[in-house]
Amino acid sequence: MNKTLVIFAGLILALFTATSCGSDEPKNIVETDNIDSLVMKYPDSVEILIRHGRFYSDNYKYKKALPSAAKAFRLDSNNLDARLLYAHVMNNKMDRTVEEVMTARRHFAVVHKAQPKNLEALVSLASTYSYVEDFETSFQYLNEALRMNPKYRDAYVMKGTNYMRIGKTDLAKSSYETAVQQDPEFYEGYLFLGALYQSEGNPICTEYYITATKIKPDDLELQYSLAYAYQEMGQYDKAKETYRHMRTMDSTYAMPVFQLGYIKQFYEDDIDSAMVYYNQAIVMEPRFVEAWHNLGYCHELKSDRLKALAAYSKALKYNPNFEKSREAADRLR
Repeated sequence: MNKTLVIFAGLILALFTATSCGSDEPKNIVETDNIDSLVMKYPDSVEILIRHGRFYSDNYKYKKALPSAAKAFRLDSNNLDARLLYAHVMNNKMDRTVEEVMTARRHFAVVHKAQPKNLEALVSLASTYSYVEDFETSFQYLNEALRMNPKYRDAYVMKGTNYMRIGKTDLAKSSYETAVQQDPEFYEGYLFLGALYQSEGNPICTEYYITATKIKPDDLELQYSLAYAYQEMGQYDKAKETYRHMRTMDSTYAMPVFQLGYIKQFYEDDIDSAMVYYNQAIVMEPRFVEAWHNLGYCHELKSDRLKALAAYSKALKYNPNFEKSREAADRLR
């Protein structure tokens, strides 16, 4: 089972700064208050809407951020923070269109004109040009931002994204290395670097994943990235240890159980143990197609044709287009 390296073009991690918008805004808001309940309590507060939108935007939940960002901008189109947030969310959501990116660019340009030293606006402008593959203009804005602040992390992140898109992997690595130097807590940067080195088969990838997990030790996906990197680099004992650790973090998560079975089957030639893990994964996630398929293959290796066909049939029930199981079933028939 292969894990796909996904590189999102236009990655911008902006840190917005909320400002007070006038005497009609609620006072003495406790920072620990639930941001959703605050929006319900103050539905027309531009300040609260910006904070709500920024919270979800910072956590990459752009669809959830969009209603608040749009409403804040609609309520006060002169508020540059609201305009910047609205454009940022529009520019980063997964289903954005070219038209939305161009609209976001116009908003970023308004902010840049009003605030020429606004680094977020500059990097965001750069991202819109990157989106349409005008990398020359994108780099111009990024270099302008770095002339103002040579330590501005997000400019290096965007540079790395540009370099990846034009196939200059070494420069992309250098840019992301610089980004994490500027912000040692930037775990996404370590994750990205880990994925880059992992795609090249370089064992150093695990060091980046380890650093990321130290920053966010409770993040299951980070733990999985580390475990899978160990697995791909042939460090099976460390991979198994990390997968087992994941099971203590979330006993309902089927993927580490599946991977333990995968290691047993394909690297340790322990078919019986592999079957135990696959069955456990299927109990957790009955529609786990790959687990059904591998279970079928284990039965096939044990010369149990009927059970193998039954497992392959289950895989095809949940995914009729899963060619591995279709080919295996046809072969057995």
